[in-house]
Formats: sequence, structure tokens, C-alpha cells
Amino acid sequence: MNSASTVISVGQLLESAAYLEATDSARLADAFRFSDEAHLGQLRQSGEPYITHPLAVAEVCSSWKLDCDALIAALLHDTVEDCGVSLQEVAERFGPEVSSLVAALTKLDRIQFQNREEAQAENFRKMFMAMAEDVRVILIKLADRLHNMRTMAAIAPDKRVRVSRETLELYAPIAHRLGLNEVFREFEDLCFSGLYPTRYQVLYRSLKAARGNRKEVVGRLEQSIREHLPRSGLTAEVSGREKSLYSIYLKMREKRLSFAEVLDIYGFRILVDAPSDCYLALGALHALYRPSPGRFKDYIALPKSNGYQSLHTVVIGPYGTPIECQIRTHEMHRVAEAGVAAHWLYKEHASSVTPLQQKAHEWMQSLLQSRSGDTGNLIDHVKIDLFPDVIYVFTPNGEIRELPRGSTPIDFAYMVHTDIGNRCIGSSINNVVKPLDTELRNGDVIRIDLGEEAAPHPGWLSFVKTAKARAEIRHNLKNATRERTISFGQRMLEDALGSMGAGGIGDANLQWSQLINEAAAKDQEGILESIGLGHLLANVVARRLIPVDTPNAPRRLTPIAQRALALSIEHLMQPELGITINGSEGTAVQYASCCYPIGGDNAWGHMRGGAGLLIHRASCPTARRQRTKDRARWADVVWGDTLLREFETHLDIDVTNSPGTLAKVAAAISARQANIIDLTIEPRAGGLATLHVSIEVRDRTHLADVLRLVRRSAAVTRAARRTRNTS
Repeated sequence: MNSASTVISVGQLLESAAYLEATDSARLADAFRFSDEAHLGQLRQSGEPYITHPLAVAEVCSSWKLDCDALIAALLHDTVEDCGVSLQEVAERFGPEVSSLVAALTKLDRIQFQNREEAQAENFRKMFMAMAEDVRVILIKLADRLHNMRTMAAIAPDKRVRVSRETLELYAPIAHRLGLNEVFREFEDLCFSGLYPTRYQVLYRSLKAARGNRKEVVGRLEQSIREHLPRSGLTAEVSGREKSLYSIYLKMREKRLSFAEVLDIYGFRILVDAPSDCYLALGALHALYRPSPGRFKDYIALPKSNGYQSLHTVVIGPYGTPIECQIRTHEMHRVAEAGVAAHWLYKEHASSVTPLQQKAHEWMQSLLQSRSGDTGNLIDHVKIDLFPDVIYVFTPNGEIRELPRGSTPIDFAYMVHTDIGNRCIGSSINNVVKPLDTELRNGDVIRIDLGEEAAPHPGWLSFVKTAKARAEIRHNLKNATRERTISFGQRMLEDALGSMGAGGIGDANLQWSQLINEAAAKDQEGILESIGLGHLLANVVARRLIPVDTPNAPRRLTPIAQRALALSIEHLMQPELGITINGSEGTAVQYASCCYPIGGDNAWGHMRGGAGLLIHRASCPTARRQRTKDRARWADVVWGDTLLREFETHLDIDVTNSPGTLAKVAAAISARQANIIDLTIEPRAGGLATLHVSIEVRDRTHLADVLRLVRRSAAVTRAARRTRNTS
């Protein structure tokens, strides 16, 4: 069935599924009658009876020789969603396995989502979860989308564009990833027609006209190859291979070629009986025509991730004509065209899993590692892993690993094991220490250095390539950030309780259960996290926790204040107590870019609801202005005895603009172990200049040491910390 006008009958379906047993054929006919009754009166947008769609989907599945349960599920895949048929009814009539397949294929249209993207992400999550258990789910889904694409001429142009784009970005690559190359190519051409109908028609007519002119050349080349191979003792099947319209369009666009230039490249496929014959045919072909350097790929020794195996070579034919040749066995060709459907996994024969099925299963499982909390990122994860241009690298033990091109040592580490990725602190490539963002190449040997206390860095997300690495990094950072926020909130509450004469947060007298109910929190950690994020004020929480009859207990909150506590908008009389900062708070504490406070500064902290604590220098005009409006959310900052981070600060250094001055200033800063993160030069009149330098220091004492040494340089006329950001 290759056109929208072709409507299949149940007789044709049964003929296509003639490989089934007689009892299965009877079940299939019964399923057709059930589906026909369920869809009675329903029409497709083309005006055809709706039953023509499930029939066509089942016929596509039968061309892949799927079993009877899969074909029945294809016939019934829309009955639960569109016709009010229950899964229990399907299970009672056709068995639990069919019901399970239909359930997996049913969309999530009964759940309310915020937007179409979220609904789509959930649909894909459900589909991947189901297909990780049973590959038939995705095969039926692909057949469903294929028929919808073949018949999309009847739908509105805007919907046609949206469906075509979605198919091109997700369904086509999934088909390719599973080795369904024939479906993949048809998807591409159908999407090309849906997205760019005018360009499609122009290329289609041009290709049709060019076929006659090319026929003679293709025939001569094919004949010469067919006559030459038997001289090497080979029995081979040779055929010309025409590029798809979309691949022609892509090559024209990417390489800026004309249609005639693309058509100057001829493609042939050579099928032989055994893998060893592939290499004999390659030698014979290279003896007939000169090979093009650097254009040979051995996908037999190193199969693609979708199981594809073949030898690819480009030779220079008569008159300098490039000839692309694929050499493979008949079995390899069957897998290349039908992929995982060429020998799909019968559950009753689950022990005989093929390497292709195993790879497909591993890939589908890896997609589910995107974590349930990251639903919105699922489609991005799928796109990252779909159909990559792969490289092959090695572990120090010589084990081969396949990664998308552009992958880094971090991607490699997470592929080997999640724990190795999380603890990665460095890498060596081919026994040479390299940065973690180094792009890996074919044949590299990678060794990962580990640290016991190491943790993923947010910066890794800017260069990792694989979905697994990205998902694991996000998951780890999310958990680590919450832990730091809870720890910070606990420290603030401990300080507040201590100032009121109460014990620590574990004091049995504290009224935790009442507070958790009033603040609508899940548990004690939820309260501490809210304090760390600035939703709740520590002194208000402390006052609510201490029982009224406790000696020196603060005045109990009024009902109005209690409601304000739950809503996180308290405006109480007493100011917040001092907050101790030691630099370990992570994202729960931020440092204002208007004044760049550093350890030791006289500073204030501003509790921003939901955004944590923002620290300003006490001299900052912005802080002073905002503090007068809502003093309840401001607190004095007390710096810890030991600071566990470095702080960004900015210097303005006036110098004589002479050779070597910049080097001397930079050397003075480095001599005091301060890191320069940015430097700009502002020329001034009279041979002078001002250096605007951003550096990282531990505290005010460290900054004073840096300035003292910088001022000793004869070229420096003035060096001072910038009082506020002027950018």
C-alpha cells in the first residue's frame, strides 16, 4: 500500500497474514468484525469509513510478519480511545496480551495537561515504557503513523505541517534507530512533501525526467560490475540504488549542489551469500574501479547501533563518475530494510534474543532513565539519542563502546556506569590528560579518574552529548541542591531557636506536627527547605514551634499571623536574627551582582520568597532602598570562621600604559593565589590606562593582600575595589 487512494479489505489482510495458523486467522477475522462494529458510523477526514485505518495499520504489521496478537491489537488500537470499548472487554474477548498492547497504545487524552508539549511528552513516556517491555508496541505505533502520513492530504495544511515536523523529528529517527530503513525513507519523503510541498513537486518532476537520461549509464555500470564479480568466484546480486527525494534535497542544501550534481553520483547495492564474500566483493570492486580515499566504512566489523551491517565504499567509475556501493549479505539486507521487525521478539522464544533486539531493548531502557520528574525534557532526551552519527572508543581493558559523535569523557563515564560519571574528576585520552569537555574521536582509549567526594558539575550540561549523561547530571544536581537548601534552612532555624532559649530542632517539646499542618508542608524537611528557599522566615517558624508554656517562650502568633505564615507573606514586628554563612549553601544563597559582597564584608541578607537568600553589602544603595520597604525579610549576615567558597570581586587599577605592565599586574594577582576571571583595558589620555579586573578571593583579608602587592608595582598609580557594579 503506497498511496492514499489504496484501501485494503479484510480479505487482503488475511491474505497478507497467510503465515498465521488457521485458528489465528479466525481470531483475526473476529477482531476485524469487532473493530468494524465499534467504529460503525465513524468517518476519516478523507470521507472513507474509519475501519480502513486500522485495517491498513494491521496490513503494515503483517508485512513485518508480526504475530496474531499484534495484528489484533493493530485492528483495535483506537477502539478504547475513540469508541468507548473497555480494556476489560478486549481482554475477555481477545486475551490479556492483546489488552496489554491496546492499553500501551492508548493515548493519555483523559489527563489534563498544561500544554500540548507536556501531553506529547507524557504520550512518548508511556510509549517508551511499554515498548521497553514489548517491541511490538512501537512497531504498531510506527505502522499507525505511517498510514496517517500516507493519507494526510485530507487534513488541514497547518496540522499537516505540525504532524510532518513531529514525524520527521521523532518517528522517522525511531524507525531508523530500530533498523526500519524502508519505513524511515518513506517517512522522510512523506514529511518532505508535507513540510515543503512546492519543493517536493519540483524535485519529484526533475527526478522523473532525469530517470530516462540516467537509465543507460546505470545499466552500463551495473552490467560491468555484474560481469566482473564472477571472475573472482562470487555469486552476487547487483542492483542500482536510487536516492530518496529527501536525501537529494538535504545533499543539495547542505553541500550547495545543483540537482544535476547530486544526480551525478550513482549508487549500487551488491548482495552476496556470506560475510566473507562481502570482503572478496570489495576487493574485486576495487580492482575494477579505483577507490576514493577516505570513503570506506566497515559496518560489518562494527555494526551501527540499530544492527545495520554493510560495507560502504565509493569508487571512481568511467569518466570520473563517483559510484557509491553497499556490499552486504542477503540476511544483512533483510535486517537493513526491516530492522528489528526482521526477527522481532516472540515472548515464547525470549531466550533466543538477537544482538539487534538486545541493542534496541538497551536503548529503549536508557530513555526511561530520564527520571519521572523530568517529563518535560523527555522529547529532548529522545532527540539527542535518536540516530546519532556514532564513534567507537575503548575502555583501558580494550572493551569497545559506541557513543554519538561529539561525545566527551563525561558521556563515556556515564555510559560505563552512573556512579563513575557522578564521581568523575578527570580523564586521560590515549594516556594523555585531557579536559572533560574534550570531543572524543574514533579509536580513543579513555581512562576516567575518580574522587570519593566528587559530584557532577552544572557546567557539564553545556557540553555532554548523550541523554543518559544529561539526565543523570540533572537528577544528581536536583537532589544535591535540595540537600544543601535543607541544611541551610536547618542552620537558620537552629540559630533562631537558640536565641529564644529553646533546644535544637530535635527537641521533643517543639510543635512540629501543628506547624506542618498549618504550613501545608509534607514533613519537617519541607519546612526546612522552605526556610532555606526564603518561603518561610526562621524566627517566625521558631516562635511557632515553641510551646506557650515554655519558660521565656515568645508571644504566640495571632490567627492572622498564623495564616500569614502559611502564605509566606509575614510582616512581623521583630526583625530576623543574624544568619551565619559559610559558603556551603549552594544555590540557596546568591551574591548580589550590584555590589559583589565577599566574606568579611558588613552584609545583609534578603530572603526572597522561593529564590533563597540574596546577600548585599550593607553599603549597597540598592539594599538600603529595598530594606526600608520590608525590614522583616532582611537579616544581618554573620560570616563563618571558615569559608568554603571563593567570591567574585572587581578591581579598578590605574596604570601607565607601557610594555609589560599588564604582565606585572597579572603576576602580582596570581602570586597571592587569586584567580583572574575577566580583564578589560580602558585607555586614557597621557599614556595612562585603567585595568578593570574581575578576580576570585577567599575573603576581605585575601583581597587586602592582593591589593597590597599590586600597589607595589611601579607602573600602578592606584588600585582599589570597585564599590558597586557599573556595567
